[in-house]
Amino acid sequence: MSGRGQTTGEGTDAVTGGAAHVRVPVGDDAERWVTRVGCRRVLLIVHNVTSATRLLDVLPLFAGDIRLQLFATCTGSSPFLAGVPELLARAGLPVLPWEQAKGLPFDLAVAASYGGELGHIRAKLVILSHGVGYNKRLATAGHSGTPVFGMSPEWLLEDGRPLATATVLSHPEQLERLVAACPEAAPTAVLAGDPCYDRILAALPQRDRFRRALGVARGQRLVVLTSTWAPRSLFGGVASDASPDRPDPDDLLPWLLSRLATELPADEYRTVAVLHPNIWYGHGPGQVRAWLDNAGQAGLHAIPPLDAWRQALIAADCVLGDHSSVAFYAASIDVPVLLREFPEEDLDPLSPVAALGRTAPRLVRQGSLRAQIDEVVAAHRPGRYKELAEQTSSVPGESAALLRRLFYGLIGVPEPQRRPALLDPLPLPAHTPARPTVPLRVRARVRDAGSPEVTVVRHAVPGDTPDPFERLTDDTDHLHTVVDEETGDAGRLRIADVVVRYAAADDLRLGPPGAWTAEALAAYPYCGLAVYVDGPDRCVVRTRRGRLLRLSARPGPDGRPDLCDPAAYASALYAYLLRAGLPATEAVPAITVRTGGATHRVTVTAVTG
Repeated sequence: MSGRGQTTGEGTDAVTGGAAHVRVPVGDDAERWVTRVGCRRVLLIVHNVTSATRLLDVLPLFAGDIRLQLFATCTGSSPFLAGVPELLARAGLPVLPWEQAKGLPFDLAVAASYGGELGHIRAKLVILSHGVGYNKRLATAGHSGTPVFGMSPEWLLEDGRPLATATVLSHPEQLERLVAACPEAAPTAVLAGDPCYDRILAALPQRDRFRRALGVARGQRLVVLTSTWAPRSLFGGVASDASPDRPDPDDLLPWLLSRLATELPADEYRTVAVLHPNIWYGHGPGQVRAWLDNAGQAGLHAIPPLDAWRQALIAADCVLGDHSSVAFYAASIDVPVLLREFPEEDLDPLSPVAALGRTAPRLVRQGSLRAQIDEVVAAHRPGRYKELAEQTSSVPGESAALLRRLFYGLIGVPEPQRRPALLDPLPLPAHTPARPTVPLRVRARVRDAGSPEVTVVRHAVPGDTPDPFERLTDDTDHLHTVVDEETGDAGRLRIADVVVRYAAADDLRLGPPGAWTAEALAAYPYCGLAVYVDGPDRCVVRTRRGRLLRLSARPGPDGRPDLCDPAAYASALYAYLLRAGLPATEAVPAITVRTGGATHRVTVTAVTG
């Protein structure tokens, strides 16, 4: 087999839409229409969204150079073509149909995967890895066995000659494996680091900001669920012959999603999911969101594949994963990892990812998920994966300079002299606080030693989930149920103790808060407290006795607003009022609210409205 793999006309049409050849800035009569002439041509070759992410990493290395004209194309050879048209449109480069790209000369072509008719491109070809080096075995059409992707002649050679002008590696251990597996391609090897890893390293000082952006409150642990694609992955369910009527007994995913949703207290853990793009685009984003819907309604945030997955790793306290590059990146920056699916037969045993599988603790189905998470975090030793991390890149922080030097050397023009080689910094994600819309079962323990202090534990209870608090453990405990007015199970609102709504104070559809809380108490006669959350650290509540109160958390130690869900403060107040039985005219004192290991000082003031 050659490195070209198979092409499908269907795939190409799916990306280009059957468009005619591009006339500007290339084409038979392009010089009549272009504004800048004589530019050197650089072609970015996309296989799928996965490989395109690495091309987007290196795209800034060409920025600011008016001597260059960049193009993009898609080989059409990958079975995962969904999402590629949108990604190419987002890049804003001229997109050439594959047939046109094969017929044009370029000064440089850059790809981040193999497959397709790469040997037909008329350019000096650079091939990057789109993960942590090359680790996985992947079957090739027409050949027995499963060679290591990107390390075997089946991928690297075209008619016995190296396919690439330059094969970029991040560490000498990859070169050793390349020499052993395909010595003909060894002369093309260039050690130039890992731009994805370098972007992660550069952003490590932003950890606290990323945590705030992802809605991680003080005292919370951020748990990241990550999975590669294919049946033998954490998301895949292990057995390829499983079916709805014969599910795989080793399929951990249903158990794991259920435990993430119900076992972890809402104010002590924040959960996000980072799934391989081939899962998103192989099954469809809508389908993936549907599969995650129960956990999502309980607070799990699924990060789209082109968004803040790297920021989530930096912010994480623990990663639950498999044999993915994402799990390895997490370990490389010293995040505790718990691994589940780790099929040794799918990996090169000499690869760093395989070594991680032999080193990291395992996630098991028995017992408590929370206990396993807490144990791996408590037992983690800083530097545990130091030796493995050192194999991520032999030149950490230097990939931008090395890659730009390589690219421009092949193009045949000097590098820009007044612009340093830089990768884009990881952006600050949009603020995405946890927002459970399933009912929350709350246990509030009230202690009144001079001033009220209430410890609140809240658990999501989707569907017919058993009550996590089967019986009171202390005569100061109060149990109640909180339901978001936007819940999908509207019937639960009729029996809710507390109804909550999240909106801006000036939202004309709902507010002001005083008006909505009065309407809510009238609409839900069994509700004892109506809560209007109008800020990250505050809410307005109305009691059945007619009190309208503003709860406001004092700023945290850093002077920033408290990121705890203000509905937890309302639950603390509700429990305190039930126990205290204060007359309607008596003032309510400030309350200390404890959630897990965090303490929140909450002021209570009467308001009118």
